[in-house]
Amino acid sequence: MAASPSLRRRRPRAATAVSEAVATLDTMTSSAPLPVWARDLIAFDTETTGVDTRSDRIVTASVVRLDAAGAVVAERDWLLDPGVEIPEAARRVHGISTELARAEGQDAAAGIAEIVALLRAQLAAGRPIAAYNAPYDLTLLHHEARRHGIEPLEAPRPVIDPLVIDRAVDRYRRGKRTLTAACAQYGVTLEDAHRASADAIAAGRVAQAIAHTHPELDLPADRLHDQQVAWAREQGERFAEYMRTRRGQPGFRARTAWPVG
Repeated sequence: MAASPSLRRRRPRAATAVSEAVATLDTMTSSAPLPVWARDLIAFDTETTGVDTRSDRIVTASVVRLDAAGAVVAERDWLLDPGVEIPEAARRVHGISTELARAEGQDAAAGIAEIVALLRAQLAAGRPIAAYNAPYDLTLLHHEARRHGIEPLEAPRPVIDPLVIDRAVDRYRRGKRTLTAACAQYGVTLEDAHRASADAIAAGRVAQAIAHTHPELDLPADRLHDQQVAWAREQGERFAEYMRTRRGQPGFRARTAWPVG
């Protein structure tokens, strides 16, 4: 039997990088300590062949464990051969070509099995999964698992989605809500955007930074998960109403399921 996948302890990053992360979090003004859920969390991100969560494939993935200071204490990364051509548009985003994935990538079925098993083990250990726009990554992973005959993560919880939370706690802020924009808003450094590990780390740190600035998020992880289910539904319904009444699309319907759509 193959050994269960595990997070690999990461050697400490350069002192300046870690100290900058700690300083960023410590300088956030807050009347409450960091919530328990934000002190030891798992961050997850993927880079893919496209944006269709049902038909596109995972090319790279990263699962990262962050401590209360936002420092990376363990990390596991994957480069997969998705078994299909990687479109040029996707390659321009993440830099992985079909040729590179075929030459150096792991078999997709084996890799997906490892990702699912590792995330399941982390949830069982009580660590929440942080993913920016969770329905994208988790829904895509769900369908990848089904595609390869792997039992998917059914109703994973608790999940922390900084995008949903940010839209809820700062609803009327103008501007984009991309990960890059969120990092700028909350003072988180994003290095090498669209690399799965960099995006995962940034997503986890944004979640921690939001928690520092919004003490009302000091909830048990399961309760915050349920709150995000409601927020995501409300946000989807508001967007659908906007598209129907302001953008001339009377039949528009938004996906409101969260964290797997």
